Amino acid sequence: MERLNQYRQWIQQVLARHKQFVPSYGEIEQFTVFDHNDDHYLLVTVGWSGDRRVCGSLIHIDIKGEKIWIQHDGTGVGVADELVELGVPKSEIVIGYHDPNARKLTEFAVG
Repeated sequence: MERLNQYRQWIQQVLARHKQFVPSYGEIEQFTVFDHNDDHYLLVTVGWSGDRRVCGSLIHIDIKGEKIWIQHDGTGVGVADELVELGVPKSEIVIGYHDPNARKLTEFAVG
């Protein structure tokens, strides 16, 4: 349980860090969503860029089966690598947006 609590804290830390980077275009708001009951964590972007509506998750991370599932990573940095730097073993991170067969070719967990 202690490990999962540490993972939750690190995920929230990574999302909070990315929230600080305000887009340089449009009237864009970013906010975090932390669902502690079901372990869903998101950084959401909402607003307008000129006449175009911007709305969606920049980062979506879940904890499922005691592994961290990166469901979406819209950053150029690589959220998985940031979590590894904090101390999460690669064997505990699943790149959920990769096809299950492609996951076998990465250095991260398959699922």
